[in-house]
Amino acid sequence: MLYPAAAVLLNLLFFFLSPVVGEETYNKYCASCHHPQKIGITAPPLLPMTLSKYTDEELTKIIKNGLSSTQMPSFGNLKDEEIKSIIRFLREDIPINWSIKEIRSSLTLNNNIQKKVLNIKNIKNITFVVERGHNKIWIMENEDILDAFDFSNVHGGIKYTLDGKNFYIPSRDGWIGYYKINNKKEGYYVGKIRACINLRNISLSKNGNYLIVSCLLPQTLEILNAKTLEPIKEIQLDGKISAIYELYKSDKAIFTFRDKPIIGILNTKDLSINYIKAEEPIEDFFIDPFDKFLIGTSRKDKKLVVYELEKFKLVFEDKMDSMPHLFSAAFWYKNGKFYFATPHIGKPYISIWQMYDWKFIKNVEIGSPGFFVKTHPSTDYLWVDNGSDAVVLINKNDFSEKFMTIVKGKKFTHTEFNGNGNIAYLSIYDNDGYLILYDTKKLQEIKRYPASYPVGKYNFVNKERSFYPSLFGEEIFKEKCWGCHHQTQEAFGPSFKYIANNRTESQIIAQILDPKNSYKLLGYKRNSMPAFNFNEYEIESIVNYIKSFREDKNDR
Repeated sequence: MLYPAAAVLLNLLFFFLSPVVGEETYNKYCASCHHPQKIGITAPPLLPMTLSKYTDEELTKIIKNGLSSTQMPSFGNLKDEEIKSIIRFLREDIPINWSIKEIRSSLTLNNNIQKKVLNIKNIKNITFVVERGHNKIWIMENEDILDAFDFSNVHGGIKYTLDGKNFYIPSRDGWIGYYKINNKKEGYYVGKIRACINLRNISLSKNGNYLIVSCLLPQTLEILNAKTLEPIKEIQLDGKISAIYELYKSDKAIFTFRDKPIIGILNTKDLSINYIKAEEPIEDFFIDPFDKFLIGTSRKDKKLVVYELEKFKLVFEDKMDSMPHLFSAAFWYKNGKFYFATPHIGKPYISIWQMYDWKFIKNVEIGSPGFFVKTHPSTDYLWVDNGSDAVVLINKNDFSEKFMTIVKGKKFTHTEFNGNGNIAYLSIYDNDGYLILYDTKKLQEIKRYPASYPVGKYNFVNKERSFYPSLFGEEIFKEKCWGCHHQTQEAFGPSFKYIANNRTESQIIAQILDPKNSYKLLGYKRNSMPAFNFNEYEIESIVNYIKSFREDKNDR
């Protein structure tokens, strides 16, 4: 027979330790928003992997007090024992079932579509802005907000088709929203689907038919119809995927694993996969702007690796002190060379690298650790955040730096540019924050919008690698061509607009590389143009830039 005190103690231990008690309390108060399997419905997932950054004390505070500026209410009526049992249940792994059946049933189309008049002047200046505090997505063109709609928990890059008509917005908890623009005149939110429980990133096939979703939970690639969002195929993965990125020159998408030294190549026509062995796991990577190389890194090995994509051969590696955040890398061209810069996790510097004749250039101190580096041909600077109230401006000529305070005492994060590059969008990350627009030449504020925790901005041009050769071409034009040519008006030589609309690509290349022999074929009586000894990347860049002035007879 147990003494009364011992019986009480056993009952309390049973209450604290019993998963059944925690599950029952969770289902009573939490499951209607967070799902019985903790995978989230109208509220985020509450799984061990998504809650690992929170202590039990922090979770207790959230449950008791709620979260301001969200739909999370206060449960101050719960006893301490009940809250502890809920947290214990949240820390437990439970079987999760999320297959094509569940994906299909999650498809939610907007049956009450109200099209918003947009009257877009130039699709290249369209920028999607995430206002996390109010769970809003803004659609902007230059200084104007054209539309806004509700969407929460956005994660990673927004993807879009290159005709500027279809935009896809991913969330951390696996939802993908779909926004459509018709003929640059009107736009509307089509609907959403939940592809998985924990999403890594999304990609689009070259032909625009497939939306490819990389998932950490479950470990799959989900293939959706890009026009209807209907699930087409589920591919099981044996490992934790890092990310997947499409190639724009061929029908392939490349993915890697955090925990396995393997590179996957997805054929985006027949959806088959070929695997290639790597030297080490690749946790973070990007594909270079010309679709030739994979640049990757891993936390364990602390080195940068470069694989040539045609034969998947390792062509360069270099040791470093810490893991770079390659997804946030910035690219530019200067004096015949191509460069990229990347921040480093937990380190107060960015590193500068030369591409194609691969080499490390230098580290540039930024004061404290940052997360994003951005640039554009229309600015002389790399724009870097460092967790403070200032943007760090690093000159692309000599890598000198200066600090420009945006809003004193409030954290600045993440720069984005419009397509033309004359406007920089700067986020003041605060509940009472701002989206601030800066003139990139005068470095002066143009306009500001109140915003609650504005985070990512995604411009139509600057987030798509297929546009990067043209951006490099703009920099080459300023260095090599500006003395004789103008983009849209005749100068000493014909305008790029005239060239784009009256010459074939082969004629353009011949006139650049061998004008002494090509001028007669173009109808000129004499040649006054010097030959340029461009490499393959320079010629592709300047030709892409010239072609960007080609008039579209079927303009949307």
